Amino acid sequence: MVTCKNLFENKNIEVIESKGAVKVLEYKKDISVNAANAMAMYYASEMNVRKRQVLIELNNSAYTISAGAMQWTAGAVSMAADVKGLGDLLGKALSSKVTKESAIKPKYQGNGFLMLEPTYRHILLEEVSDWGGLVLDDGLFLACESGIHQTVVARSNLSSAVLGKEGLFNLCLRGNGVAVLESPVPRDELMEFVLENDELRIDGNYAIAWSDTLDFRVEKSSKSLIGSAVSGEGFVNVYRGTGRVLLAPVC
Repeated sequence: MVTCKNLFENKNIEVIESKGAVKVLEYKKDISVNAANAMAMYYASEMNVRKRQVLIELNNSAYTISAGAMQWTAGAVSMAADVKGLGDLLGKALSSKVTKESAIKPKYQGNGFLMLEPTYRHILLEEVSDWGGLVLDDGLFLACESGIHQTVVARSNLSSAVLGKEGLFNLCLRGNGVAVLESPVPRDELMEFVLENDELRIDGNYAIAWSDTLDFRVEKSSKSLIGSAVSGEGFVNVYRGTGRVLLAPVC
């Protein structure tokens, strides 16, 4: 049996969100400082720049995480590559080239605790089944239940994506379970658009996640070249159909 002291009873650590077996821990203050950076770290904490970690309690369950994200495990927890064979390995190697995600993501399973590396980014916990299929912007994936299926989805019109200088492919999560995402902004600043046979046009890569039921294209801001020139916007990201979009105020 493993007993961990100074974690749950630590007054400097607060559980700010939890979903299922996943807890998000936030350090109220960064006390690992010295005289040279104490002032900067104090004001950083006041501006919500704080260390956060994800703690996953495994109960005969398994989670797949981003490569290099594990800090420690406790209990009967084992690690294996989340690969089902040579074909799966080749497919994941190909997807890593186009989505900028790691080709092989480790899977941790068993009974015990899995702690991920600290980050200053903001952590989102999303139930994948609520989205149908959850498409992620590059670099957003941190972890998910291993039963969730990871695939690659492409833009509907690849030529305009190239002209718009946007990526061509994105990681898509499908199934039931919790996904852990790293967001550039806190949930309080995220705007959520719910579309019902309608469209959303965004000038820039501000959407961090969206439903795979939406038709996602990169198009000219106007039907005419003159109109695009007058507006000052060359290409915009367009989401059409029925689904959800999470939009950040910065990218």
